[in-house]
Amino acid sequence: MTTATLFNYSYNPPSSAPTGPAPAGVRRIVIVGGGTAGWMTALILARSFISRGVAITVLESPTVPVIGVGEGSTPWLRGFFDSLGIEESEWMPASHATYKCGITFEGWSTRPGFESYFHPFASMLDNLTMSQFVHNVETRVQGADVPAHPDRFFIATRLAREHRAPKSPDSFPFDVWHGYHFDAVLLGQFLQKKALERGVRYVSCHVTDATFDGRGAIAAVVTREGDTYAADLFVDCSGFAGLLIDKALHTPWVSFSENLFNDAAVALPTPVGASIPCETVSTALRHGWAWKIPLTSRFGNGYVYSSAFCSADEAETELRRHLGLLDSDQPARHLKMRVGRVTRHWNRNCLAVGLSQGFIEPLEATALLFIQQTATTFAEFLERGDLGEAAQERFNALMSAHFEGIRDYIVTHYKTNTRTDTEYWRANSANLNLSDDLKKLYSLWMNGKSIVAGVRQQVLGRGYPVFSWYALMAGMGVFPDAPQLRAPSAAEARYNLDEIDNLLRRSAANYPDHKSTLMQIPPRRREPALQAYFW
Repeated sequence: MTTATLFNYSYNPPSSAPTGPAPAGVRRIVIVGGGTAGWMTALILARSFISRGVAITVLESPTVPVIGVGEGSTPWLRGFFDSLGIEESEWMPASHATYKCGITFEGWSTRPGFESYFHPFASMLDNLTMSQFVHNVETRVQGADVPAHPDRFFIATRLAREHRAPKSPDSFPFDVWHGYHFDAVLLGQFLQKKALERGVRYVSCHVTDATFDGRGAIAAVVTREGDTYAADLFVDCSGFAGLLIDKALHTPWVSFSENLFNDAAVALPTPVGASIPCETVSTALRHGWAWKIPLTSRFGNGYVYSSAFCSADEAETELRRHLGLLDSDQPARHLKMRVGRVTRHWNRNCLAVGLSQGFIEPLEATALLFIQQTATTFAEFLERGDLGEAAQERFNALMSAHFEGIRDYIVTHYKTNTRTDTEYWRANSANLNLSDDLKKLYSLWMNGKSIVAGVRQQVLGRGYPVFSWYALMAGMGVFPDAPQLRAPSAAEARYNLDEIDNLLRRSAANYPDHKSTLMQIPPRRREPALQAYFW
């Protein structure tokens, strides 16, 4: 095969705010709902349109709580702040944020040697180990006994194990792309402050209703306080309530409950220790999984589970037992989740963003990614003046495909599990409600054939790069059983993993301690676009 780009997390923001006239027919945008969805969207739209005379107003209820119990992100959040010129040293302390090198999955697989694995974020240094990883994985899928666990091949894994920050000095020019952990409530408050500084208007009120024009589009929203706010475009960031996209426009909903069983969560904080990890930990429990997210102020913990298999009281008891808090009077917070998406993310003159648009359980921390990509793509359509019915169809197809690609990746965690201790896990592994694309990907893998071409072209495994799929399938041990493996040939066993261990050990020594770095966050390096490659 030829060398090909594996993934590109980079975002190159424009050097200055756009100029020129506002999009035709767009002078007022009203965003209903605040929180991270509302204020992220406000900042993205403000970046493109406030300087061009578009008024952007956020209507936020003071009585609706933000759904946030400590949150994680993908590396795309870094691009969001870069595009706004906001430094980590400004927003991270305000949000009690930490760096995130990836996710450890504990107990999802019972296959010997594969009971735990780490899903890393990409690094420029991975260029030196990616071909070895892909070769060994494909060789093992084909029945040869070679080491193929992902944890030995990536620098981000070693940084997470050693609690090192993914911030190398200038003398070691290998950038590690990273996500973040943060307090979602504090992040929303920070984003609100920045949005107001950049000209976004804010009204504290409770939206109760909408009025319509003669074409069936929303003309205005009405508040409990008796005020009316008219606009050309409306953005629904009202969470699961879906005040505009659901209650006003009655947009149909596509449930993912047949693919993903979890619909509830319970959360409990615990104190953070002397050393602060730079990874999310996802531990499989009896009826779902527990998250552990490190902030500078505490650990955010929770249990995502299926109410069809477990009651709320049972889930809380299991989480308390998992955390050693059975005798604690620390109150728990219970949440319900609606997993799925709307059929039309952009319906008439209303855009749904955040939980009103859709939700996939937080296993891969994609909630902010959906917000960011939806708002950014919508802004690009507005920039082009692409506002007609055909544009809406293209936009909605893009967003739906994005949701379904992420869904398929998360479904794979459950489908490939080998636990048999509860009916919950047995039902997940036996679930046949899979997309056609996912069936094709599984068929290729189980028959010892490469999935590289299909994933690279994004006709299979949409939304995730090849190395993520290989890390998942290999990390879960989806290989022939050990007794069926044969001795490898010299060509199959051509890579010396001791050399990879030595490379990663020496490389990791260049990265600083995570907690110390958080105490004095360095300026953002202006590195070139991050690229990672494989053969």
